Amino acid sequence: MKLKVLEILESKGKTKYWLYKQMGMSYQNFNKMVNNQTQSIKFDNLEALCQILECAPNDIFEFSELNR
Repeated sequence: MKLKVLEILESKGKTKYWLYKQMGMSYQNFNKMVNNQTQSIKFDNLEALCQILECAPNDIFEFSELNR
């Protein structure tokens, strides 16, 4: 499973830096999250992503059988 945050940002004409400023997270944790270098995501961060990007959780995640 991976996050499609960067793809959503591109489709909305927003930058990764813009989202970083909106999220209020440390840059290290934010960068790991959007680059799919983490094993988990807090529900608070997921909710914030959905509100900021105006989407639902199922819009943010992509599932691939290859990741198993």
